[in-house]
Amino acid sequence: MKVYTKTGDKGTTALFGGTRVPKHHIRIESYGTVDELNSHIGLIRDQDINPLYKNVLIEVQDRLFTLGAILATPPEKEVLKNGQQRLNINRISPEDITFLENEIDQMDTALPPMTHFVLPGGHTTVSYCHIARCVCRRAERLATHLHELEPIDTLVLTYLNRLSDYLFVLARKLSFDLQADEVKWIPRKS
Repeated sequence: MKVYTKTGDKGTTALFGGTRVPKHHIRIESYGTVDELNSHIGLIRDQDINPLYKNVLIEVQDRLFTLGAILATPPEKEVLKNGQQRLNINRISPEDITFLENEIDQMDTALPPMTHFVLPGGHTTVSYCHIARCVCRRAERLATHLHELEPIDTLVLTYLNRLSDYLFVLARKLSFDLQADEVKWIPRKS
């Protein structure tokens, strides 16, 4: 299989099921941003961090590939003519969301309570986490826009929302583990 097909040379691409759309279509923006997020998570995973976090991030990357496939499938193409689902893969499940929540809760118990917003930074690895969190929020915004136009599985939206929470808490936990400064944002008084 060749990497290049030349079918997108005129600014369109195919969704699962064959429908061609412009490369700037909201569906493409949605799953493209999920792909970008997945790459940022790979960058975090490549850092010198606790192997437990690396294993969680591998699980997250797997789920993001699934999420991308869901987003790349228009509703009218989800079911094949024989009645079977086009995507013969495990979908995003409530258990995937519970997994993230449990990880958040475990990390949170080891952290001092938050009293202020924190400024992103303090250590390169922590900054990568904050960048991934921001990309995740963008993916969530795009997916909610897509959902308004063409309904998608709402577990996709919930997963992205919970993942951004996970990435925020992971950034705080990495700051703690790496003994990096966590700079509080204290608004200036006028």
